[in-house]
Amino acid sequence: MLLAKFKDEVEEILSRYPVKRSALLPLLNLAQREEGFVSEPAMRDIAKVLELTPPQVFETVTFYTMFNLKPIGKFHLQVCKSLMCALVRSDDVVTWISKKLNITPGHTTPDNNFTLSVVECLGSCGTGPMMQVNDDYYEQLTEEKVARVLEDLARDGVCSLKSGPYMYPIPLSQS
Repeated sequence: MLLAKFKDEVEEILSRYPVKRSALLPLLNLAQREEGFVSEPAMRDIAKVLELTPPQVFETVTFYTMFNLKPIGKFHLQVCKSLMCALVRSDDVVTWISKKLNITPGHTTPDNNFTLSVVECLGSCGTGPMMQVNDDYYEQLTEEKVARVLEDLARDGVCSLKSGPYMYPIPLSQS
């Protein structure tokens, strides 16, 4: 049982919510953090702890694009396909990545370095086309920028072209 290994953390999460089912997202995050994805056994464990049915947990996992049902690569490339990004050619970003890595959306490179996903709005509508790689945003993408991001990540694990996400309100520095 996955959650049994993290009994103290599960108890701490549950203590924050007067209604048990409200702890669903934090427990799913815990499961994904520990396994790299949300497995069926983890969903069953969470359902049992929260007194939900496994389908209720599954429907939540499949609703949110932040949860993965299978292992993903070291770098999760999520390309925004919302209308605003589509208008500035986000489909081209998917094509460039697919060509460069020889994978299609929903797949992972054989070395398990990259997984490509196409997702709905990532909240960066004024700076498309854009993609999120793990927790970092890469905006106003061109074919050259995409190639550099992929090359830098493969070589060094980091890329200096990341641009966000920015969290608002931005704290003002105190003088």
